[in-house]
Amino acid sequence: MRSDRVVVVGAGPAGLEAARLAAELGSPVTLVEKNEVAGGMPIHAHYATLTHHFRSAEGAMREMIDAVTSNELVEIRTGTEITSVSGSVGEFTITVASNGTTEVVEAGAIILATGFQHFDPSRETQQYQYYEFPDVITIVDAEKMLKEENFVTPTTGKPPERVAFIQCVGSRDRQIGNEYCSKVCCGISSKQAIEIRKMVPNARVFIFYIDMRMYGYWENEIYWPAQEEYKVNYVKGIITEILSKNGRLVIRGEDTTMGRPMEIPIDIAILSVGMEPSAGTRTMAKILGLTSNKYGFIETDRDILDTVTTTVPGVYAAGAATGPADLDDSIASAGAAAAKAVSLLRTTAVTV
Repeated sequence: MRSDRVVVVGAGPAGLEAARLAAELGSPVTLVEKNEVAGGMPIHAHYATLTHHFRSAEGAMREMIDAVTSNELVEIRTGTEITSVSGSVGEFTITVASNGTTEVVEAGAIILATGFQHFDPSRETQQYQYYEFPDVITIVDAEKMLKEENFVTPTTGKPPERVAFIQCVGSRDRQIGNEYCSKVCCGISSKQAIEIRKMVPNARVFIFYIDMRMYGYWENEIYWPAQEEYKVNYVKGIITEILSKNGRLVIRGEDTTMGRPMEIPIDIAILSVGMEPSAGTRTMAKILGLTSNKYGFIETDRDILDTVTTTVPGVYAAGAATGPADLDDSIASAGAAAAKAVSLLRTTAVTV
C-alpha cells in the first residue's frame, strides 16, 4: 500500500530539521533515533557552544527538538533502530526494533541523517599517546570541559599555563586512508581557543596547523579575533610526537615556516580529531543497498543541483551522513532532502 509517510533516521540537527520541514509541508513523519535522547552529537558529546556563533549547543538543540515535538504530524521513536527495509519508493516496509519488540512502519520515502563519529586518535600514525597520557585530550574532551566551565589540566586539576591544539588528526592523512578535510576542525579549535583564553586568561594557547581552513564568515568571526583579541598563537608546523618529561608534556615536530625542529613543553595537548562515517551510516547503507564512497559516507548524485539524492529511489541523505559537514551544511541539506522527499511522494501519488 502506498504511503505518504516520511521516515527520518537520526535525530541530530539534520534529522530534526528534515522531520520539521517534511511535517510542515504536510507529510506525516516518523523520526527514528537509536539513542534514548534526541539531539545528536551536540547533546551526546556534551558540546558547550556551536561554531561559529558561540551559541549554547544545548539551547539550540532544545529549540530544534521543541519544533519537532510540537508538531502533531511527527512521531519520535527514541531508543529505536531499523533492522530491515523492503519495498520501493512509495511503498517501503520498515521494521523497527525497540526494547526487544519489533514493529513495521510503512513509508513512502526515507531520509538518512545518521551523522558521523569522531576519529579515534589511537589509529593516527603520529605518536600522540592519547590513551597513555591523561593530559592529551581531544576537542571532544575539551568541549565537555568548557561546557562544565572547568578547563583544567587533568593530572593536576589546576588551570593550564600552556595549551596546544594539534590539527588534522585523522584528516588529510593518506597513510590511514582519510585523505579528506573534515572541514570543521580548524573552526572548532579556534572557537575553543577563544573560550579557553576567556576562562583561563593567563594561559598561552598555540594552534599547530598544516593549513588553516576557514569557511564563510568563520574568518572574521573566529580566526582573526582569536589572534588579534585573544592572542592565540598560530604556528604552521607538523607535530610528530608527544612525550612526557619531568611530569610535563613535550611536543616535538617541525616549524615548517622557519624550516627548523621544535620542542615545546605544554600542559595540555588537544587533538583536533576529524569526522568519519558513523556506525549507523554504515549499517543503513547495507540495509538499504546504498552506494557508499571509499571512505564509507553515503554516495549521492554529486550533481551541484542535487546533493541529497542517493542511488536508491525514494531514499535521501543529509548532513554528515554524506561527508564532513558543519551545522550550516547539515541544516541546508536536511531542508533539501525533506523538500525532495515530500515532492516525490506528491508527484507519485498523482501519477498512480
